[in-house]
Amino acid sequence: MDRAIPAAEREPHRTPGASRMEGMLVDLNSLDADGATLPLDVIIVADCVAAMNSLPEASVDLIFADPPYNLQLRQELWRPDHSRVDAVNDAWDQIGGFAEYDAFSQAWLTACRRVLKPDGSIWVIGTYHNIHRLGRIMQDLGCWILNDVVWVKTNPMPNFRGVRLTNAHETLIWAARSERSRHTFNHHAAKAYNGGKQLRSDWTLPLCSRSERLKSNGRKLHSTQKPEALLERVLTISSRPGDVVLDPFFGTGTTGAVARRLHRRWIGIEQDPRYAEAARRRIEAVTPDPAAATSLPEDDRRRTAVRTPFVALLQRGLLRPGQRLCFRRDLSKTAVIESDGRLRFGSIVGSIHKIGTALSNGAPCNGWAHWYYDAPDGSLQCIDRLRQAVRAES
Repeated sequence: MDRAIPAAEREPHRTPGASRMEGMLVDLNSLDADGATLPLDVIIVADCVAAMNSLPEASVDLIFADPPYNLQLRQELWRPDHSRVDAVNDAWDQIGGFAEYDAFSQAWLTACRRVLKPDGSIWVIGTYHNIHRLGRIMQDLGCWILNDVVWVKTNPMPNFRGVRLTNAHETLIWAARSERSRHTFNHHAAKAYNGGKQLRSDWTLPLCSRSERLKSNGRKLHSTQKPEALLERVLTISSRPGDVVLDPFFGTGTTGAVARRLHRRWIGIEQDPRYAEAARRRIEAVTPDPAAATSLPEDDRRRTAVRTPFVALLQRGLLRPGQRLCFRRDLSKTAVIESDGRLRFGSIVGSIHKIGTALSNGAPCNGWAHWYYDAPDGSLQCIDRLRQAVRAES
C-alpha cells in the first residue's frame, strides 16, 4: 500500500550509485525524461500516479495492486485480555470519505490502464471496505473482469468486539485491459495448485506470518504485508518468464521478491522510503529459481505461442483460395477457402473455428486440429502442420 507520508517522517530518496544494491532505488529525476525507456528491476520512490505517468505507454504485461483499503477505523481495538490489537491505523490508509477515495482510485487505476499492454491484465486486492468501489471504477475505465478470487484466510483476526462476523477473506479482482485483450492464462500451471484439477476461484492460504513477516523493533514493519504464496499464484498463472510485472503500491516488496524468484522482470513504486529500503534488502536476498525460468507446462507454452492467423497460410502460398478442406478426414464434409481466409460450407461463411463448431453441433472446435488438406503426396494432412511451418520461419 502507498499513501502520503508526512514531510517530517520522510527520508531523502536514494539515487543510483556505484553500489548495485543502492542502484535498485530510484526517484523520478532518475527516470528517462521523455518516458521512452522502461526502468526494470527497480523501486521508484515516488507517488504512484506520478511514477506511472512517467513510464512508457502500453509497456507492462501484468499489474498487481494492493491499494489502501480506507478501513475507516473509528476506535482502537482490544483483545479480551485487554491487550491492544495491532490494527491497520497507518496514515496512508486514512484517505477520507467515499468521494475522496473514489477520486484517488480513479487516478491510480487510470494510470495503471495507460501503462498496461493491450493484452495485459491487472489484479487488484481489497476488502469489503473498498473492493466494490474499485470494481466499478475498473469497469467504467473499460477493463474486462475475468474473475473475482476469494482469498480465504486460514488464520484470520477475530472480531474482538463481537458485533459482526469474523472477516476471514479478501477479494482479488482479475481483469484484462479490455474486452478484446488476449490475456495470459497458464491454465495447466494453475492446475498444479489444485491437484491437477482446474483451479477454483477460492484460494485458502494463511496470512503472512513468522519468518516471512518483516519486523522492526519487534513489531510488524508493514501492517498489510501479503504472503508470498498469494503472489506466486498470481504471477504463475497470469504471466510468463521475462514478462514485466508492475506493483504501484510496493510496500515491503512481496511482488518484487516473487517476481525475481520466478524470473519475471518487475517495477515497484513505493512512496515511503522506509518500506522501499526494506524491500530493497529483501529482494537482494532472493535467489532466482533455475527451474522457474522455463517452468511453464508444455501445454501452456503452446497456448502462449505467437498466434498465426489462418490467412497467413494463403499469403505464403501454402494453401490457395478455392481449395477444399475436409473436416476430420470426412470427405463428405468439405469447405471451400475464401480469398480472405474464411471458409464457406454451404451457405455458412466463417473462420476455421466457427465452421468447425457448426459441424460439431455447436461444440467448441479448434479448427487447427480438425481441418485437413490434400498434401502434394496425395495424403490428407492436418492444417496445423502448415501453421507450425509458418511459425518456424518467424
